[in-house]
Amino acid sequence: MATDRQDGFESSPDAYSVKLDSFEGPLDLLLHLIKKTEVSIYDIPISLITEQYLGYIEMMQDLDLDVAGEFLVMASTLIHIKSRTLLPRPETATGDPEDTEDPRETLVRRLLEHQKYKAAAELLHEKETLRSAQWIRTDASVAKAAGDEFEPELEVDLFSLLTAFKGVLGRAAYRPKVFLPPEKLSIEERIGQLLSRLSETEACGFEELFADTDGSRPFMIVTFLALLEMVRLKLIRAFQAGAFGAIRIYKRARPADAPHPIGDKGDA
Repeated sequence: MATDRQDGFESSPDAYSVKLDSFEGPLDLLLHLIKKTEVSIYDIPISLITEQYLGYIEMMQDLDLDVAGEFLVMASTLIHIKSRTLLPRPETATGDPEDTEDPRETLVRRLLEHQKYKAAAELLHEKETLRSAQWIRTDASVAKAAGDEFEPELEVDLFSLLTAFKGVLGRAAYRPKVFLPPEKLSIEERIGQLLSRLSETEACGFEELFADTDGSRPFMIVTFLALLEMVRLKLIRAFQAGAFGAIRIYKRARPADAPHPIGDKGDA
């Protein structure tokens, strides 16, 4: 009798422990949530942001991603700030609340400083990319054809990919389950399959790369981890139309300074 693919699926996660510090850090996640929630960085709704942050941590742990210690430290910091904002402020002898600092202010200063650092780093990266002609987008020709409706694509970060993947998982939950024989697929093999798929076209929609997973959660997880490893190895780049548009994956020529695959002797 056929068994559920999910029961027999193996993916060799031990061979590929994706380290989040190779991509982004906890301040990047907070900036992503602030942008996604469309709130002011100067007036962070700490309860909402803390809830969303903890949800992402839980999701990353479910994916067996190597969540660095600083992510958990930030989680503790957010919970502490949330608890302080919920407590009544102490009063002076006159009955007036003390003129104490908003517990969010230190966090806001850190976020603003990190935001400036990221903007400077991205500017340097763009200049280097143009200088080396490593990556040439065709936005100009596309814009001419599309006219006023054209919205340039922006390179996305890890957390935008996680958000998109969360949507893929959510939609798959409403699809009927497909029963197939047990199958083993390593992340290395999945990378090969995805590269073959991308070689057939200039670019591919993010969700299209999950079309052959048949709604199998383990298969989708392996696919997502393979995509993260491909980003780390500089085999692909992910771009998004506007702030909340669809994400497209572009295959790229791997540069000489690209990292080595995990487990490779040349990997630092």
